[in-house]
Amino acid sequence: MAEKRDYYEVLGVDRKASEDDIKKAYRKLAMQHHPDRNPGDKDAEAKFKEAAEAYGVLSESDQRARYDQFGHQAFGQGGQYSGPQFTNMEDIFEAFGGTIFGDLFGGGGRRRAGPQAGRDLQIKLDVTLAEVDTGTTRTIALKRREHCAPCKGTGAKPGTSPTACTTCGGRGQIHRNQGFFTMATTCPRCRGAGQVIESPCTTCKGAGKTDEKVEIAINIPPGIEEGVRLRVANEGDAGDAGAPRGDLYCIVRELEHKAFQRNGADVLCELPFSFTQLALGDRVEIPTLRGRAEMTIPPGTQSGKVFRLKNQGLPQLDGRGRGDQLVRVFIEVPAKLNERQKELLREFADLENKHSGNKSFFEKIAGYFS
Repeated sequence: MAEKRDYYEVLGVDRKASEDDIKKAYRKLAMQHHPDRNPGDKDAEAKFKEAAEAYGVLSESDQRARYDQFGHQAFGQGGQYSGPQFTNMEDIFEAFGGTIFGDLFGGGGRRRAGPQAGRDLQIKLDVTLAEVDTGTTRTIALKRREHCAPCKGTGAKPGTSPTACTTCGGRGQIHRNQGFFTMATTCPRCRGAGQVIESPCTTCKGAGKTDEKVEIAINIPPGIEEGVRLRVANEGDAGDAGAPRGDLYCIVRELEHKAFQRNGADVLCELPFSFTQLALGDRVEIPTLRGRAEMTIPPGTQSGKVFRLKNQGLPQLDGRGRGDQLVRVFIEVPAKLNERQKELLREFADLENKHSGNKSFFEKIAGYFS
């Protein structure tokens, strides 16, 4: 019997190598000596098995500690490793749970045939600001895959039933010996179902499912935001017999409001007022999402001033209170004036000029930059 090589030597790592270094070294060797890449190469098969055994010991802290202290003698008479014995690819997948090989070769270990869950569906859901404010329940119509009614989802003509696939014996997989290993592939006849339909249902053509229009109620919580994805469980396509439905995902899209702009839980609106209202002050009623509210304009308010109305915004999505409503005021200049209004404005302008010391317009503007 050939003497076993040192496991660190097999993987090409130092005895102080980290777990990550050991894993990387094993990945490299597994890729290099994998039987699929070296068909019929017995030496590559032996090296692949040797690397897997070394990794099985050095990747487990307790076994690695025993090996560091006693070498191969740590595993019994003759230094025989008592862990998983690798005689084929199935054994190696079983030993490592598919994690290493899932990463290396694009899978998650051995795949088992069986009923498939239904497909998830996704839609765009337009909501108004009023719906965001109060929350609502929306009923939508869509098409999704449902179990065929005549065949009850079996895909077989009523009065008949699917039969076990004779190619794979009902397992859904075909096992082929490839040198030292046994490889499992999906059965090409039943495509992994393990059953075949000799007499297909004329309604669904053997698919077991048909497209049906359904109506679904969707709960829209108060404070929902643009881009949020609502999950409605078990409202996607029907799965295979014995498998769950998929889910329905609703991507929220907020419709533009003609008066309000949203910023998180706050809303902003811009309202026009006359020069006299801003100059003299006023008590006014303004629109809100839920009706009207009173707001005080202090004398001497400048155009562009923003007022904050507490708790007049949208509800927080987490239910912790409401945002505020921001009101930006600006002067609305009348397009037409009667003679009396013009006369009063001229008189006001004369008084304003006297009060400012008869400074020119340019001088007033220059004062802002000095």
